[in-house]
Amino acid sequence: MENINKTAKAIEILLVEDNPGDARLAKEALRDSKFKNNLNIVYDGVEAMNYLYKTSEYAEVATPDLILLDLNLPKKDGREVLAEIKSTESLKRIPVVILTTSSAEEDILKTYDLHANCYITKPIDLDQFMKVVKSIEDFWISIVKLPPLVKKYS
Repeated sequence: MENINKTAKAIEILLVEDNPGDARLAKEALRDSKFKNNLNIVYDGVEAMNYLYKTSEYAEVATPDLILLDLNLPKKDGREVLAEIKSTESLKRIPVVILTTSSAEEDILKTYDLHANCYITKPIDLDQFMKVVKSIEDFWISIVKLPPLVKKYS
């Protein structure tokens, strides 16, 4: 992988996505990134919270700098995951980008009420999906100043 910004610390990205095809596309879009990144993927809301709380097999994972969160997840809905993230002191500053197929106004309003940082409806077109993921990365990595991690969750 060629990175323009080779000396910088890799950006830790957590993708919470139950659709293996969308997860694969996001991985491909970020693989050729000009920024170093470590993409970690979990496939349901319970697994997402285990990852973020560093329980079980996730005890040694890095805290993500950015979370890409689908809403319609098995086991624990993305709205519940978002609410828990934003109400947990050690997690609430992590930017959460909602990346979902839903364009329902009630979902948009609810997630912003729960303090989502951004809401993006997934395009159906393959090329557009790749462009969206790249634009998320460009914006959140190269333009936005991410907050420093407050403390390790214990």
